[in-house]
Amino acid sequence: MRSILLVDNGSSRPDSTLNLRRIAARLAERVGEPIRPVSLLHADRVAPEHLAGQPAEILAPTLRHLVSAGERELVILPLFFGPSRALTQFVPELAAEVAAELGHFQLETTPELCPLPAGEPRLIEILADNLTAAATKAAITPKRVVLVDHGSPIPEVTAVRRWLAGGLAERLGAAVRLEEAVMERRPGPDYDFNGPLLEDSLTRLAEEDGTTPILLSMLFLSAGRHAGAGGDIARICAGVAARFPRLRIAVAPLVGEHPGLIGILASRL
Repeated sequence: MRSILLVDNGSSRPDSTLNLRRIAARLAERVGEPIRPVSLLHADRVAPEHLAGQPAEILAPTLRHLVSAGERELVILPLFFGPSRALTQFVPELAAEVAAELGHFQLETTPELCPLPAGEPRLIEILADNLTAAATKAAITPKRVVLVDHGSPIPEVTAVRRWLAGGLAERLGAAVRLEEAVMERRPGPDYDFNGPLLEDSLTRLAEEDGTTPILLSMLFLSAGRHAGAGGDIARICAGVAARFPRLRIAVAPLVGEHPGLIGILASRL
């Protein structure tokens, strides 16, 4: 019997691990197999009392534990939008180390959430649904949308956001202006492909028009340092709103909160 690990990047905020567990539980119900929620890194910094008394699992010790216990057929199901170095470098290198220590085992990594060039149209529908929910809650008509993600120095990862932005713009129609922004980027023109920082993007849009509301489309799976209550995005939005008091900024829900994500993950298996 195979062991399936649902793997995210990990966060030092408990909400991220709790959401990973919720997704794993719902996916297990959907596919009829146990799904083990495991983070790549960081989550082991969270005190167990913030995680219902159950410490977060980290990939390296979990992999060693399973192989030591005789597991030889393992599947990693990535909770990643694109081909980050976590998937293309970290996981293969870790698997090679564990095999050298403990003997051969089979490790299959399924495709990420939005593998290019085919992409994943269901993610576009999730983003559109989340924007509708945010617009309805705020009682505003979507006219300006910013699709924001973490940001990556890897062009192949940025290409995923660009693909989703193109599909979302088409889905929203010509009456909606859609832009892209990131929370982190490296300085210099070599990384201009990554896009502008969110704070810079919101400030520019506010200076152009300080009254038409802005909707943030959140290309994030779980709350963490950037997304969620008390995160950097909330802080940035509050700062821009303080400087432009007539401007309303509404933030859409996270992709990981949408029930449609479970169907995408199930199809990867």
